[in-house]
Amino acid sequence: MAESHQQSDEMTRVEEPRLNDENVKWLGIAAAAVFTLAVVAFVGSIVFLKVNPSLFVNIIYPQFVDAFLLVLGIFVVSSVLSVIAGIFVGLGRVSKTKFTNAVTSGYVQFFRGTPLLFQLMVLYIGIPAFWPPGQFPIPNWSIPAAVIGLTLNHAAYIGEAVRGGIEAVPDGQQEAARSLGMSYTQSMREVILPQAWRNALAAIGNDQVILVKDTSLLTVIAVPELIDAFRSVNSATFDAWTPIVLVAIAYLMITMPLSRLVTYLEDRASWGGDGH
Repeated sequence: MAESHQQSDEMTRVEEPRLNDENVKWLGIAAAAVFTLAVVAFVGSIVFLKVNPSLFVNIIYPQFVDAFLLVLGIFVVSSVLSVIAGIFVGLGRVSKTKFTNAVTSGYVQFFRGTPLLFQLMVLYIGIPAFWPPGQFPIPNWSIPAAVIGLTLNHAAYIGEAVRGGIEAVPDGQQEAARSLGMSYTQSMREVILPQAWRNALAAIGNDQVILVKDTSLLTVIAVPELIDAFRSVNSATFDAWTPIVLVAIAYLMITMPLSRLVTYLEDRASWGGDGH
């Protein structure tokens, strides 16, 4: 009898966590459903009650189209340059040469330790200050300054991602490559970097999404990007929600395909790692 009670108690103790887990699961589903419905209701009310379709058509060209194409161009150029520069920064961070390591470490510390807005202002205002007033030789300096600022800033973050990816590769890989007669450069190019790229891909992809959103800061250095277009339309029409919705759509048109591309590349890298 005592054994029967003991078995019953044990069964009760075993079943309790399962019931609690089930309750937690349904509670989470219910909370997610309520949150989703609230977001859909809010966005729907904004779109149907606050957005002016006629104004939407009238202002979409040329201000927002021009601003969107400019942001897209700045992002593409800055993205390519920052990835290339970031790879070199990452290689410098794992270099055995103390001088190279110290220079790249200082670079990373500076660009990660100061705000991007400050860096943009230094480039936009500080560089032309070396010339007499009105004699700076580069016209429309705001756009080159934007590309340089975004590239330098994000190369620091990508460099750290590459450094982490390289350090995640087992030391034996480097030693095996060198034992086969490869030089340091060959072993890095053909053995280490492909594996480091796979390790760092998620961090680099997230950084590129942040780069897209960082273009919104360029309005402070007179780049006619999307936020600048929003402010222009808002001040001219006193309509807040129509340009806000346009800005949101424009950024999502860049970030959503970019996120899908990163996910696709991560899946391909994962297949490669499994040997399929």
